[in-house]
Amino acid sequence: QLQLAESGGGLVQPGGSLRLSCTFSGFTLDYYAIGWFRQGPGKEREGVSCIAGSGQSRKYANSVKGRFTISRDNAGNTVFLQMNNLTAEDTAIYYCGADRKNSPYVHLTGCRPLDYGYWGQGTQVIVSS
Repeated sequence: QLQLAESGGGLVQPGGSLRLSCTFSGFTLDYYAIGWFRQGPGKEREGVSCIAGSGQSRKYANSVKGRFTISRDNAGNTVFLQMNNLTAEDTAIYYCGADRKNSPYVHLTGCRPLDYGYWGQGTQVIVSS
């Protein structure tokens, strides 16, 4: 049974950093694109960053470019999201999602929640002084 579990959220001051982890079980990670998504209060879920199975193709939302970095450890069945220089606008529940592709080397054309069929329960990130 495919399962995803996020961790690493919490309360952080503006300008601070957090590292989110998404741990997987029940499937081999190599053929799955993994994405981080977030849903702020009163907002729709949006794509933050996505990474293909090989790690070669990555996408970032414009709002997080230069501040967030996605990475993956397929052997460890974990995908990470390093978040630096956090602002109040980053406050949201962060979810990881998985989407099986035909190859680990696909070129991602976007990072859209509708493309991802497997989800974790989310982890809360609050950026506040």
